Amino acid sequence: MKTKSSATRARIEPTVKAKAKKIFAKVGLTESEAIRLFYHHSVLAGGIPFDLRIPNAETVAAIEDARNGKNLSGPFHSVEELMEDLNK
Repeated sequence: MKTKSSATRARIEPTVKAKAKKIFAKVGLTESEAIRLFYHHSVLAGGIPFDLRIPNAETVAAIEDARNGKNLSGPFHSVEELMEDLNK
């Protein structure tokens, strides 16, 4: 006899799980329904149903600089100051 479903187990950080559950509830989905939706959309898309990108070396360096507080501009006190700095 064929079963109608198969169980899937995943370990998720508690804070991520709690935040996701709130989002799912806002759109009327249970966790199981959200997971099934992700699986179905993966099948329909023939892959992950959203863009996954690996950052290039320049982006990785910029992220590291930001994390370490290096090479940052500002603070800016107006949009004009920000735009002036961006256009340099």
